[in-house]
Amino acid sequence: MARGNPGALALGPGKLYIAVLGTPEIPDNDLTTPWASVSANWIPLGYTAEGSTFNYSVDTENVEVAEELDPVAVALTSREMNIDFALAEITARNLKTALNGGTITAGVGAVTFEPPALGEEVRTMLGWESEDGTERWIYRKCLQTGGMEMARQKGAAKATISCSFKLEKPTSGAAPFKAILAMARAA
Repeated sequence: MARGNPGALALGPGKLYIAVLGTPEIPDNDLTTPWASVSANWIPLGYTAEGSTFNYSVDTENVEVAEELDPVAVALTSREMNIDFALAEITARNLKTALNGGTITAGVGAVTFEPPALGEEVRTMLGWESEDGTERWIYRKCLQTGGMEMARQKGAAKATISCSFKLEKPTSGAAPFKAILAMARAA
């Protein structure tokens, strides 16, 4: 008797993509079409320091009555979802990603980046794809809410741009995210 399903194991950091809100999504059940073929707006984010982490949590409150020791129900009061990663490529585009917008100006031999004014931050879509092609995730409306930190250290320690994107309810009414998984991960 099998103890589990080796085909359902998930390994590796995967690839991250970013797109403007409203960009066409990878179709359901499609694990092979390149992101850029769906829309040129899906742009790879490049290397990360240690991959990415998707966090999902709910807050609850117990519904209690005087006649019972145990709660008679548990009510959900809020939900929070976020994606955390540290971009390992120090580029103007990645600064724009981490600061929710801004202006990139190309000059002669250099590029200039200026952050957005407060209140002019831009929400984005994020995508993730496993290295083995068995998983894709689409995060429909995200805002980078973490503090951006960029450490400069000696030796082989590379500078990174830390990001923590929170998911918001999309205006379309769709779910905040969609996961596309290979059939080996169905059960």
